[in-house]
Amino acid sequence: MADYTPENQSEEDDLYEHYAFTAEKGQTPLRIDKYLMNFIENATRNKIQAAAKSGNIYVNDEQVKSNYKVKPLDKIRVLFEHPPYEYLLTPENIPLNIVYEDDDLLVVNKEPGMVVHPGHGNYSGTLINALIYHFENLPNNSSNRPGLVHRIDKDTSGLLVIAKNEESMAHLSKQFFDKTSEREYIAIAWGNIEEEEGTIEGNIGRHPKNRLQNTVYFGDESDKGKPAVTHYKVLERLGYVTLVSCKLETGRTHQIRVHMKHIGHTLFNDERYGGERILKGTTFTKYRQFVDNCFKILPRQALHAKSLGFVHPKTGEMMRFDSEIPQDMQDCIEKWRNYSKHQDSE
Repeated sequence: MADYTPENQSEEDDLYEHYAFTAEKGQTPLRIDKYLMNFIENATRNKIQAAAKSGNIYVNDEQVKSNYKVKPLDKIRVLFEHPPYEYLLTPENIPLNIVYEDDDLLVVNKEPGMVVHPGHGNYSGTLINALIYHFENLPNNSSNRPGLVHRIDKDTSGLLVIAKNEESMAHLSKQFFDKTSEREYIAIAWGNIEEEEGTIEGNIGRHPKNRLQNTVYFGDESDKGKPAVTHYKVLERLGYVTLVSCKLETGRTHQIRVHMKHIGHTLFNDERYGGERILKGTTFTKYRQFVDNCFKILPRQALHAKSLGFVHPKTGEMMRFDSEIPQDMQDCIEKWRNYSKHQDSE
């Protein structure tokens, strides 16, 4: 079992911080149990009320009950006697699809549905649980996650590079920070994207009302969040959806999903951002059944990390890797291809 780093441990009472939030300036009075339900994934109101009853919820360093009304700029912390489960890593014998490996690094092709690292509600079955089973003494990144240089979402498939020693971790992490790594994703997006190619720029940060989402800040709020740049290119027009290539210049959480929604082209079947609804086309029964069938074929957001490029930390050689689009995405693309041809012929 890997050691955890108690950097989030409270000095008093040996409590560990599991969550910390600062309420927005414009926060309207809201019961803290309702407030936390919007920000903690898989949390129920009963669990939050039980935590408050046990004295585990603090606002501005004072214990509060579940009926406390959150006010603007309140500093909210949820503390427990045990450390967050993500620090208690258990090796698990989970097969890995390794496409390249040497003494310094490996490249894996992650299956859709696999969480990259443990977090709330996902403490086992993750890529890191598999990595620490198959490899010893992986270096920690700045978040104390063994081997992880970058990450992709649970329901996104595709390529990831893993560092096997401290030197590789430092070298590869710097490439991602300096934006010299190469990452191309393939996505199916709702709607017919008018431009053949383009660049989406806009700071990305947590959504002010739904912490499980990120959003693009613009206008008077453009200084919020962190800079993010996505370059896209249309690969194929399939009627009510578009197959698109997205190249990342930065690597923000949910970047492609947020940026594509921002320009009006939410990813197909991206439940968190509203793509699991019919966003383009008619509502006639026949079409609705067709889209529902596509959702069943591809029960996740239509996003695949197809290619990855970086300089090898030891040899200095530029390395590029490419992966096949997974079968579920291929089947969905083919279904849309046939549908659009049928529409064109009518």
